Amino acid sequence: MPRTASSARRHTGRSRLLRIAAAFAVLVALAGYLTAQYISGNKGVERCVVQSADGSSGRGHAYRLSPEQAANAATISAVGTTRGMPERAVTIALATALQESGLRNIRHGDRDSLGLFQQRPSQGWGTERQILDPVYSAGSFYRHLAEVPGYSRLPLTVAAQRVQRSGFPQAYAKHEPDAALLAAALTGRTPAALTCTPTQTAAGPADAAKVRSALARDFGRSVLPAAARAADGAAGGAPAASTVSVPVKPGRAAGDGGRVRRGWELAHWAVAQAETLGIEEVGYAGQVWQAGSGWRTERKESGTTQVRIGLVR
Repeated sequence: MPRTASSARRHTGRSRLLRIAAAFAVLVALAGYLTAQYISGNKGVERCVVQSADGSSGRGHAYRLSPEQAANAATISAVGTTRGMPERAVTIALATALQESGLRNIRHGDRDSLGLFQQRPSQGWGTERQILDPVYSAGSFYRHLAEVPGYSRLPLTVAAQRVQRSGFPQAYAKHEPDAALLAAALTGRTPAALTCTPTQTAAGPADAAKVRSALARDFGRSVLPAAARAADGAAGGAPAASTVSVPVKPGRAAGDGGRVRRGWELAHWAVAQAETLGIEEVGYAGQVWQAGSGWRTERKESGTTQVRIGLVR
């Protein structure tokens, strides 16, 4: 039956109302998402980037991640090198954590799986509290990896599967390029390769004692001189320091190359932890990173015996 003019107008009106309602629903959803991101500190936004040695940002030469992911990756790397594990082991660990948790310390998973590596208390990986400690969980992963004969010569997916016993063993392989890029920067082999842009939400001055505590947590107490550790314990109500200087001890590589690599490892760790610890500047070997502007060359060349970490004031 042909429509009358009035029924056509009613149909057009209903269609217009439906379109307006749909558009409003989209706007409400977007507003809710942006509000959640603001409240949570925007942790899921990719505001860190690691680049290859040639500085290229083309496909396959750069990897973007959130500050939360960068901080967890830096901890995983630091725990590995502190245990004397090679860069290949760090790559395997990072690829595994990328697959298992997206480099997020999550409190859920398949059955009772938890944390960065989705380790299970029921399978002897530790208590829930231990597994949710990134230093503990990374250490557990490396301990099991070290027991895999010839792991450094195995394909990454095979080495990871020997530790994880996953139902999807081939899934680790797709993360190898990004994990290798991260490992090269976080172990210090590629200088000035990681930069982050923290949000400017610091409620007050950063705490130098917390920075030193985090360094000792990830790298071990020997990363800082005993005098610095004692000063933290006796600080009391003393004014907070605005800079933390970390001495760079010679690394495992021969000559000054080992020291420089160790220095860049510490410098990149500080950049990755910038949002968590209120770090706004990192200086090492003639390069300075500043929150919001990335790395630049210093006018006056600095040495390679210490990393300078400047804090939000």
